[in-house]
Amino acid sequence: YCGSQWGAETRTMDHGSQQPQTQHMPGPFPGYTGPQGPYPGQHPALLRLDEVQREISTLGPQVCSYSGLQSDREYKRLERELTRLLLEVDKVETEGRPELQQARKCAAGEVEGLLRYLEGNATHPSRLAIEELTQEAQSLLNEGVVGPFRQGQAQDAFEISEELVEAVQDVAMRLAQVKTGGSVPLRKARYKALTRVCAVQEILEGRVRTHTLALPLSDDTHEAVQRINQVMVQVSGARCQEVALLMGLSGRDSCAHLARILTELLVELDALDVSSNAAVRNYRKQVVEEINGLLKHLDLEGEGEDTRRYDLAQNDSIREIEAIRGRVSVLREEVLRHGAAGHGTELQGLLTHLDQVDTGRNPCIREARRRAVLEVQALITFLDLWEALGRRNPGPDEPLPHAAVWRVLASLCDLQAQVLGFDGKRADKSYMVLEELLTKQLLALDAVDPQGDQGTKIARKQAVKHAQNILSYLDMKTDEWEY
Repeated sequence: YCGSQWGAETRTMDHGSQQPQTQHMPGPFPGYTGPQGPYPGQHPALLRLDEVQREISTLGPQVCSYSGLQSDREYKRLERELTRLLLEVDKVETEGRPELQQARKCAAGEVEGLLRYLEGNATHPSRLAIEELTQEAQSLLNEGVVGPFRQGQAQDAFEISEELVEAVQDVAMRLAQVKTGGSVPLRKARYKALTRVCAVQEILEGRVRTHTLALPLSDDTHEAVQRINQVMVQVSGARCQEVALLMGLSGRDSCAHLARILTELLVELDALDVSSNAAVRNYRKQVVEEINGLLKHLDLEGEGEDTRRYDLAQNDSIREIEAIRGRVSVLREEVLRHGAAGHGTELQGLLTHLDQVDTGRNPCIREARRRAVLEVQALITFLDLWEALGRRNPGPDEPLPHAAVWRVLASLCDLQAQVLGFDGKRADKSYMVLEELLTKQLLALDAVDPQGDQGTKIARKQAVKHAQNILSYLDMKTDEWEY
């Protein structure tokens, strides 16, 4: 299961060659016949350690996939079970025999390693960062959605602001950028938090989009409209309940219970006879779409338990993104080594390919695609600037401030080539030098006075944006993000 991840390599607890005599028996420990024996079969101490090893084999995978915090009930259960095993190991009598002492030491090492791994992941700074961001999202949604609903305010009576949607989106982006160091529990925790925040974000965005619809219709329109309007009110309440459920703000209901209620509403809507009125049919269709939009997020209670969802090394979309990144890397090397031009068409094709990658509902795959897009765009903008500088043929009447902007752009082109080829870390001296030089170019642009020339103003603005993009790309290359 965990292997060396939790601090101690998986051991077979073999006695080694110190034993006077050994015979192969079932289980991880060989048989033992001591000088004072013989004991029939295994030594009693080894039998007990064998039982402990079987319990370790059961608890190990649970520990290695645990993604919660120290305050969680499951953490306390695992800690209690491991502590009990450690005490059991400590009680094993070794009779002063080195081979028995070694076996007991190995068993104790296994348990202690699992305890360290359990505690290390539950208290890891990244795990705490995930929890902090989750609580930030909970606070935003409790204040903006769940609280007003519980106070008896129907959701249609208050407006979900775009500011709330943007704040939740910002939390999702910061969650996607939390570093996990390849740890399965941390990847699992990040994925669980992300899927819920992104689901809520989609629900809120859907509500903002439909807020402008001319709903509900008047009850006089058709005999079925009154019931559709009643369903719409129930859907508004269900929306708030779903947000509370996904974000852990509701301790009473379950996603399965809410899914049953929404499914029953769909059945009821389907039974309504609205064939004679196109406007009512369209109204019912919109309400059905609202319900289906809520239902698709209600399978998240078990989301994240499937390793394929959060351990993305074998994910087909990630492989597709990595293949594109590999091609971009080859093109980048050609450009930097030979100054080759003419790759624009292929790079645009790679952008189109990335746009077609299926990210599903996985925020980490979306983030991986976003970063790959930025890699392609960085190379495209470098080639565009390099070709523009090669074509540049200023006239004698070119304004001096405009020429000053182009001089900065020439420096930025050289620096961007260095950034594209940079493969170090933020602590490296070369990184700090690049950052400082790019900042100096921004200051140089700030010092350019356009003297009222509109062309110079536009050129300076574009140059500032280009310099900022290079800095952002350098920052992205060195932030050590992983799937």
